Amino acid sequence: MDKETLLTFLLNTNLVSLSSAQGIAQQFSHKAIPKNQFHLAAGKISDQYLFLEKGYMRTFAHDTEGNEVTTGFCSPGQIILEISSFFSRTRSKENIQALTDCEGWYITYEQLNQLFHALPEFREFGRWVLVKGFSELKNRMLFMITETAEERYVHLLKNNPEIFQQAPLKNIASYLGITDTSLSRIRKEFSKK
Repeated sequence: MDKETLLTFLLNTNLVSLSSAQGIAQQFSHKAIPKNQFHLAAGKISDQYLFLEKGYMRTFAHDTEGNEVTTGFCSPGQIILEISSFFSRTRSKENIQALTDCEGWYITYEQLNQLFHALPEFREFGRWVLVKGFSELKNRMLFMITETAEERYVHLLKNNPEIFQQAPLKNIASYLGITDTSLSRIRKEFSKK
């Protein structure tokens, strides 16, 4: 497996030159994560900055009653990490699990910091990834507050339709903040429109 997709991802940000992107990509190592395997388990420190090339993952935590609550879905072409644990070097409260067989490229926390110090272009890339992630998190928080369950469903369906083929409906319902029964009702009503 070559690093062409990773290289394209780096270049498409328009923040790194071809020579820098090639040097950065060389620092990444291949990782395969079989379906249902954890990329990160709660209680561990996130140490891998992963570019997901193939497959789908989900992030989830357990609520105070021990129920799984899906906090996010990860698709090909995304950077995957539990940001708080990764940068603060603390134990994660969140899990990252493969929904399908996954493959990607990763560097460790130590390697990432070496690249940040050595390449100003990579620092700009890193800042872009963080700002993009923060913006998505803020939007998700606002969606959960300001949109109805039906609107959240439509938003997910329009922006991430592949998730409905890759994730169990119970995970999607949890992500939308609704019960499985409510999701079934919404899907049934939406299919009639």
